[in-house]
This record gives sequence, structure tokens and C-alpha cells, in this order.
Amino acid sequence: MMEKQLRTGFATLIGRPNVGKSTLMNQLIGQKIAITSNKPQTTRNRIQTVYTCEEGQIVFLDTPGIHKAKNKLGDYMVNVASKTLKEVDVILWLVEPGNFIGAGDKHIIGQLQKVNVPVILVINKIDTVKREEVFSFIDTYRKEFDFAEIVPVSAKKGENTDELISCIFKYLPYGPMFYDEDTITDQPQRQIVAELIREKALHALDEEIPHGIAVSIDSMKFKKKIVEIQATIICEKESHKGIIIGKGGAMLKKIGSNARYEIEELLESQVNLQLWVKVKKDWRDSDFLLKNFGYNKNEEEF
Repeated sequence: MMEKQLRTGFATLIGRPNVGKSTLMNQLIGQKIAITSNKPQTTRNRIQTVYTCEEGQIVFLDTPGIHKAKNKLGDYMVNVASKTLKEVDVILWLVEPGNFIGAGDKHIIGQLQKVNVPVILVINKIDTVKREEVFSFIDTYRKEFDFAEIVPVSAKKGENTDELISCIFKYLPYGPMFYDEDTITDQPQRQIVAELIREKALHALDEEIPHGIAVSIDSMKFKKKIVEIQATIICEKESHKGIIIGKGGAMLKKIGSNARYEIEELLESQVNLQLWVKVKKDWRDSDFLLKNFGYNKNEEEF
């Protein structure tokens, strides 16, 4: 009996910031890997996650949102997103439901026209609109670009995500799997832990601070019954430091306890998390500091 041929390949999720890319990826993988927040530009690195089933394997690259850059961190994020488009077998473009295509989405259409890769339009957040309205949204976008497929989904509720997976497999080549079937991400644990802390800080803090924070893991020691983690939240201004720490340390405590809960689930162990806050002025424009926080990878790695 002939062995079934597997389809394996790379898919990337693109879209304007805050359309639900990370939420969708977490939903498809069935586990929290990418951090989610209602603040834009949450994803700063290209996160690689792996979906394996009987049909084969999809390696997802979740990229930073495509936007106009304001600093070196922004340049890096836009660069990562643009490079990824040329490397994959299929592109998933996430949009929110609506009939208006704004400048941000027109910019993405311009990027997509430069690459010769099948594009699946994913209309996300369909749980927020009437079902019959979805057809007119499909019609609006269909006139703008020749999509391989159009799939409406709700990333939050997991609606129609099975259909999306089937569509992706159609465009992947046959071949051996890149990762063993237990692999879920290529991200080192320290990086995921740092991102979880950053997510909790994003959730807890005011609008003006989040873009200016990074998290570095100073040490992570696995002991018999507990993991000891020491981490530093880096911000750009002294005034931000005060807000992150909060009155009597209350804000830092809140960030720490919210993060610890999810880190314990991730590591399947008790965690003792100690957090500090440091000011590093203009770190988002420093090549050295960006590299230090894991954002400024060498060009050839892509």
C-alpha cells in the first residue's frame, strides 16, 4: 500500500496592526504562543509556529504588522514583514469586516502585487457583524485583488478555522515535514516568557507607554520544584518607570502576578518571578539595544 503523501510548507499571516493575527495563530495552533493585545504593533519578531495533522505540516510565520516606520524598531518590523512575503508558499491577509478599504490596506495590496505567491483573504471578526453583510465585504475586496481563496472567520471564537486550514493545505507542496510532530514553536522558552511579561504590561499600562517597553530575561533557573525567573522591564523615561512600578509597587505586582500565572501554565511548573524596571532612553533607536532585546537580527537570517 502506498504511503500517503504529505503537504508541507510555509504560510504567513499579514495585515494591518490589530486585525487579530496573533489571536488567529494561537487559535489555529491551539496554544498561546504569540502575545495578544488591543494595542497595535504587539508582535515585534517573526514568530514561527507549527501546525501538524494527518494531511501534513504548516509552518506559520506571524509577522509584525505592515505599517509606516517611525524609528529603527519600526524599520526592523516592516523589513521582517516584507521579506517574509517572498519566502512563503501561501500568504494569509487578515482584514476586519467592512466595505471601506483604507490607505493602510491599499498599501498592503501594493505589497502583495509585487510577489508571486497565492493570497488567501481572511475576513476576521465575523462574530461582530450580521452574516448576510459578509457577502458584500467579500465582494468589495474581490474587486481589488485576485485572491486564491476568501475565507471569513472568527479567530476569537474559532469559527471556520478548520475550513481555513484546508484551504492553506491546497497551496502547499508535497514533501517531508520540517519539524517533528510535537513541535509547536521555534521560539526559545526565554523569549516566550519575556513576551508574556510584555503582554501583561501592555494590558495593564496606559496608552502612551507600551510601545516604549521591552523585557529582558536576566536569569531563568530550573530547580526541583520551582523555576526562578528574574526579568527587567525596560522603558524610555523616568516618568514611565514610576507608572510601571505604581503606587507602593502595585502596578508591577499586578503585571508580575498576571504573567506568572501564564508562565506556570507554559512551563508546567511553579514559578517565582521577580521583576525590575530600568530606564534606557531611546532604546528603540539603538542598534545595540535592539539586538540585545532580540529584535535586530542579521539580514541573512531571513
